[in-house]
Amino acid sequence: MQTSAPATGRVVHQVRLFFIAVQFFTRLPIPRWVGFEVDWLHQASRYFPAVGVVVGVAVSAVYALAQMVWPPVVAVLLSMAAGIYLTGAFHEDGFADACDGLGGGVTKQRVLEIMTDSRIGAYGAIGIGLLLGLKCATLSGLPVQVAIGSLLLAHPLSRLAATVLIWKLDYVKQEGKSKPLAQRMSNFEFAIASVTVLAVLMVIVSTGLLSWSALAAGTALAALSAGWLARKCIRRLGGYTGDCLGAIQQLSEVAFYLGVLAVAAP
Repeated sequence: MQTSAPATGRVVHQVRLFFIAVQFFTRLPIPRWVGFEVDWLHQASRYFPAVGVVVGVAVSAVYALAQMVWPPVVAVLLSMAAGIYLTGAFHEDGFADACDGLGGGVTKQRVLEIMTDSRIGAYGAIGIGLLLGLKCATLSGLPVQVAIGSLLLAHPLSRLAATVLIWKLDYVKQEGKSKPLAQRMSNFEFAIASVTVLAVLMVIVSTGLLSWSALAAGTALAALSAGWLARKCIRRLGGYTGDCLGAIQQLSEVAFYLGVLAVAAP
């Protein structure tokens, strides 16, 4: 009994961290018993991909139901709308800010100033428009089963790509909404995030939703795009901001869809 109590406490703590991550990255309500401590928010970054699982299940369910009634493009748009509503456009906003900052800023200070500005500029408007258009076009061009599998995997996988920045890079702003997440992750914490994505991948493979070639193409393109943008953040900023995390999540997500479409189009 003496050993089971601490073990139970550790499990409950992990559940708390998961709910804290859900609260931070989505609009979903969490149980009151979870509570809150500032340090938990840093620890909760390990469950960033797990939040992606929640979002992926929700948007794929909306798509699967909608495509029974409406054409694929309508089902995809409804799925995208559900995802944006569920997350409060958190990552899309980061992508637009990153486009404005990296596109319009010359110095590090100016890039950060532009990213902090709540107004959207030309780079941000054009970037987010193209991004959403690409998501709609790629998912609409996939068979229903493949689109469902892609939605289920792309959300946690793209969040894992963003988590790599927390694991390896420095947060470069003095203040910011993402600063509580900005302490370096331990290897163990990153392993938890990786195992989450691996579990989803195993489900996708076992159910046959995606072929190995589609998985390889999607994952490779997602990794390449995330690596390219991370390199740009390092070169321009010397690290990352919360907007960089959102930008990498969005870019690697749509890159995954593009990779799958390249080999799985009907």
